[in-house]
Amino acid sequence: MESVAKNLLTIQESIPENVTLVAVSKTKPISDLQKAYNAGQRIFGENKIQEMVTKYEALPKDIEWHMIGHLQRNKVKYMAHFVDLIHGVDSLKTLKEINKQAKKNNRKIKCLLQVKIAKEATKFGFNFSEMEAIVCSEELSELKNIIIVGFMGMASFTDNQQQLQEEFSSLNVLFQNQKKKNLTENCQLEILSMGMSGDYKLAISNGSTMIRVGSSIFGNRTYNSQI
Repeated sequence: MESVAKNLLTIQESIPENVTLVAVSKTKPISDLQKAYNAGQRIFGENKIQEMVTKYEALPKDIEWHMIGHLQRNKVKYMAHFVDLIHGVDSLKTLKEINKQAKKNNRKIKCLLQVKIAKEATKFGFNFSEMEAIVCSEELSELKNIIIVGFMGMASFTDNQQQLQEEFSSLNVLFQNQKKKNLTENCQLEILSMGMSGDYKLAISNGSTMIRVGSSIFGNRTYNSQI
């Protein structure tokens, strides 16, 4: 069995049935994605829109494509016709652009709102009070071509397990609390996306239902990356 398939099987066997695995395939060749596809993987995550478009055109059409990188609004139009889920939406302006492009393509695009849980200044996302306000807002309710299906968070890049535990736990508490509220019609909180190759088991123990794993499946990249 190819190493990609072996690695994929190892990850699949280590996670509960209610947890969705996103294979983070950014920078990886189409041949590697095909190996993962042949081993049963159907959800892939990319962080560059043009790279995702190229792979979408080359690979089977039953793949679900997730945009996991920081999103530039002017590039949404290039993926609006096929992207299944957009992770990491961190502004109302971006939501409005996704809604605009989804409408042009007669689609409803699913999105995750990114919450800033890490201590690092480089991480994007809404703070907790902003998140609480937006999921009940009239502005969000007017965006008929998007569906907010959950929250996403990236923990600090650290080996401090206590810190990671606190960050994951805080987002889970926020997620569970918001699910109980009177949310907008287009806000259906089902997914809590936390955890990457180095910390997904801890994330799952703190309520994650979707993990983004790259290097543990495809091997390390040539540059420093957490995923």
